[in-house]
Amino acid sequence: MGFKVKAAIAVAVVVACLPPAAAQDAEQLAALVNGYRVAPGVCEGHSGEPAAPLTPRPALSAIRLAPGTIIEAALERAGYAAELADTLFVAGADNAKAAMDILRKSYCAMLLSPAYSEIGAYRDKAGWTVVLARPAPPPPSATFPDWREAGQIILDGVNAARAAGRSCGADKYPPAPQLRWNSMLGSAALVHSRDMAAQRYFSHTAKDGSLTGARSQRAGYAWQRIGENIAFGQNSPQAVLDTWLNSPGHCANIMNPDFTEMGAGYGLTAEQRPGVVYWTQVLGKPR
Repeated sequence: MGFKVKAAIAVAVVVACLPPAAAQDAEQLAALVNGYRVAPGVCEGHSGEPAAPLTPRPALSAIRLAPGTIIEAALERAGYAAELADTLFVAGADNAKAAMDILRKSYCAMLLSPAYSEIGAYRDKAGWTVVLARPAPPPPSATFPDWREAGQIILDGVNAARAAGRSCGADKYPPAPQLRWNSMLGSAALVHSRDMAAQRYFSHTAKDGSLTGARSQRAGYAWQRIGENIAFGQNSPQAVLDTWLNSPGHCANIMNPDFTEMGAGYGLTAEQRPGVVYWTQVLGKPR
């Protein structure tokens, strides 16, 4: 029988208990991968760069993969939130060493990649599967229990950008006066972020048809000028600020000297999983 090796990216998941012998085989294969990362030898005709050992994670070994869905979604349903995940499959190997020999010859670069930090492996009737992953960072609620703390970080970053001046796409903006935090704008931002998260939409127009001007008025803010930035999926205040500053239109809002105040907030979907964080920044100038 010939050997078969493939990378798997489309999977469905079933959580399963391994027979003792199969579990030991899987643990041995994971250990061999880590041994290879420490002392790789030759990879694709060149000396491989050593990499840190991967941390074994039971959740990565407990899933069973088959064609169907994206691997990250499958891992998420199994209780593992992945920022990056890939699988390698070997058929026709009688033992862990033979499976490792095939993986090393065909996928040495993936095995040595520093992008992964955790590993799982299992053996079933079809063959051997290695799961390489990097867990997603915690959602901001785990780091910033108070949404206003996240908002303050955004405000500090905004003011640093305004103090230095910045190019927003083709437009150059000189230094601008510092913004003040406004609790009413913060409340308007929080309400819109949580509404987007609860109803799973992404728009400046809320499901009730309101725009940021109306939402800011509801929060008690009498404005002369109003603007709004929104974002989806970033897992930290700094990440969302970087996203806005690297987008010409959002950056222009941030650098606009006509704005004097701001508020910001985020909302998470009920699952509180990575990739489902909604952000809103409201910029204003009072009457």
